[in-house]
Amino acid sequence: MTTPKKKIVIVGGGAGGLELATRLGNKLGHKRKAAITLVDRSPSHLWKPLLHEVATGSLDDGVDALSYLAHAHNHHFSFQQGTLTNINRETQTLQLARICDEQGGELVPSRELTYDILVIALGSTSNDFGTPGVKDHCIFLDNPHQARRFHNEMLNLFLKYSAYPGQKKRVNIAIVGGGATGVELSAELYNTVKQLHSYGFESLDNSALNVTLVEAGERILPALPPRISAAAHLELSKLGVRVLTHTMVTSVNASGLNTQGGEFIDADLMVWAAGIKVPDFMKDIGGLETNRLNQLLVEPTLQTTRDPHIFAIGDCASCPKEGGGFVPPRAQSAHQMASRCFTNILALMNGQTLKPYVYKDHGSLVSLSRFSTVGSLMGNLMRGSMMVEGRIARFIYISLYRMHQVALHGYIKTGLMMLVGGINRVLRPRLKMH
Repeated sequence: MTTPKKKIVIVGGGAGGLELATRLGNKLGHKRKAAITLVDRSPSHLWKPLLHEVATGSLDDGVDALSYLAHAHNHHFSFQQGTLTNINRETQTLQLARICDEQGGELVPSRELTYDILVIALGSTSNDFGTPGVKDHCIFLDNPHQARRFHNEMLNLFLKYSAYPGQKKRVNIAIVGGGATGVELSAELYNTVKQLHSYGFESLDNSALNVTLVEAGERILPALPPRISAAAHLELSKLGVRVLTHTMVTSVNASGLNTQGGEFIDADLMVWAAGIKVPDFMKDIGGLETNRLNQLLVEPTLQTTRDPHIFAIGDCASCPKEGGGFVPPRAQSAHQMASRCFTNILALMNGQTLKPYVYKDHGSLVSLSRFSTVGSLMGNLMRGSMMVEGRIARFIYISLYRMHQVALHGYIKTGLMMLVGGINRVLRPRLKMH
C-alpha cells in the first residue's frame, strides 16, 4: 500500500513564496514525493521592487510579468488563483474566496484546499495608520493594478498640461513615505518627464513637474546608514524634489495633504508609501498568534508559534532576530527565509531537526532612476558597511533582480532572458504609453 503524498500549500506568490514553490516543485514535485500548490490572487508575478517603474511607465508589466500557470507547469507544482479567507487548523483546510468578474458575476465559486504543511507568504500592504482621507484620495503601490492606475492618472495630467502650455501650471505629485519606494518613485518621475519630452510632449521639462516627498521621521531611507540617506536626499534635491522630513500627514482631501505643522501641500496626484502591515483579515486567522501589524508570530525555525505544520515567511512573518529585534521586511529577507523554509520542510517530512533562520544583512541599494544609485553593501557581515554609488551601485542593484530570476529559472534561462530583454529594449520604446 503506497503512502499518500504530502500536500504542501503555499499562499502568496511574491518573491519568497514563488521561489519556495519552485524549489519544492523541482525537488519533490518532480519525483512525485509531494503535491505542491501555490495560491495567489493574481494570475502573474512581478517582483515588487519594480512596481515604481510600472507606475512611471519605465517597465511594461505585460512583458516582464511571469505567468504562474506556465511557471508551475515547468517546475512541477500546481497553481490556483484565489484569495485566502480563513484557515481551519483542526481539519487542516483553508478557504479561498470566490472569484468574480468586473461586473460581479461569479467565475469560480469559493473553494477549500487541504494541506499537510502550509506556508503563508502573503507579503504586506501599505499602512495608512488610520489617517483620514488616505483610502479615498491616495494611490498605494502594492500591486501592478495600483501601479497601472497611477501611470494612467499621471499621463492624463501631463496630457492636460501639454494641451495648455500657456497656463504654466505645474503637475503637483505628493509622495508620502521616504522609504525605498517613495525615494525611487520620486527620481523615476523626472526620468519619465524626459522620456515624454522625447516622445512628443515637447512642452514638458523638469519645470512642469513639482514632486514633494513627505517623511514623518528625521530622514529619508531610515533603514540605511545616515550618510547614504544624506546622499540620496542631496541627489533628489538636485533633481528638483522637495524633500520634507519631520512632517506628519494628519489628513488628506481631494486637493492635497494636511500636515501636523499646519502646512497644506497641494497635489494633483498622491501616493501613500508609508509603513507596512499585513491585510486585516489575517488578524488571529485560524487562532494563530499575530501582532499589531497582523504579522504571524513565528519561531526561529519559521514555524508559527501555535502550529508547527504552518510556516510563515517574508513580510507577513514576525521573526525574531539574533541580538534582539525582528527581521526587517525586505526582499533579501524573503529570499533568505524561502531558502531556510525549504530545508526545514524537507527536515520536517523526514523527521529531522529543523534549523533556525539567521538573518544576514547584505546591505541595501536604492535606485534614483538613470540619475544615480546609492546604498551600502554587506551590512552586518562586516564591521561596518561600505558605501557604494554610481555605475557600480547600479550594476549591483540590477544584479539583485537577476538573483531572483536565477532562483526561479536557473542560470542558463536567466542569461537567455537577459539577451532577449536587451533586444526588446532596443526594438521598443522605453516608456510605456497607453
